[in-house]
Amino acid sequence: MELVIKEENGFRYIEVGEGPVLLLLHGLMGTLSNWEKVIDEFKGNYTVVIPMLPIYDLPLLTTGVKSLAKFVHKFVKFKQYTQVTVLGNSLGGHVGLIYVTSHPEYVKGLVLTGSSGLYENAFGGSFPKRENYDFIKEKVEYTFYNPAIATKELVDEVYQTVNDRNKVIRILAMAKSAIRHNMSKDLHHIKIPVMLIWGKNDKITPPEVAEEFESLLPDAELAWINHCGHAPMMEHPDEFNKILRKFLDRL
Repeated sequence: MELVIKEENGFRYIEVGEGPVLLLLHGLMGTLSNWEKVIDEFKGNYTVVIPMLPIYDLPLLTTGVKSLAKFVHKFVKFKQYTQVTVLGNSLGGHVGLIYVTSHPEYVKGLVLTGSSGLYENAFGGSFPKRENYDFIKEKVEYTFYNPAIATKELVDEVYQTVNDRNKVIRILAMAKSAIRHNMSKDLHHIKIPVMLIWGKNDKITPPEVAEEFESLLPDAELAWINHCGHAPMMEHPDEFNKILRKFLDRL
């Protein structure tokens, strides 16, 4: 499916389907293709929306998770959405958590998959061998249980990104901001239903992160996907969509 990016009022986003709004937030290295199977599955009953988070466009001093959450709020207000369901992977989950704590009146449900916000093993504080293609390939494969999911196209995209000086500086600033902004003391404020869909073999936000989220969020449910890493919607899309649909139907 060819995804068309709309540009309006300084926002770039994808919007397909009709019905209640399902707002998808991508991760630090996330691309739109990560969500293709979710879009295909839900565009018949939902307005599926992916705003392009301005990870590489913010001034360096304000590059951080809070700025991204403010951006999401501006976007939601611009689109005049109400009662959205937010779905975030990795950094996108973290941004979703900050957004929900700041603007609970706009959100009726939250879905987190491999979310940061508590603890993560990411690329680390630097890219010591970013010119080394095999090193980057290994890092991308680390994201998944099945390394074959790390296609050449995906590896090429990450390689290109981390070899762009402007982008890599912002990626590192964003990653540091995510580590600094630990959500453990804020999660008890989130009263809306939260669905945690987690890869049992996630090495970046390991299973104990999901268990901690479940214990700290007042209304959370945790579903595991076996033989699955950090991006369940890519690695096991059918199972992911099945769990997601059950949650959305309950909402």
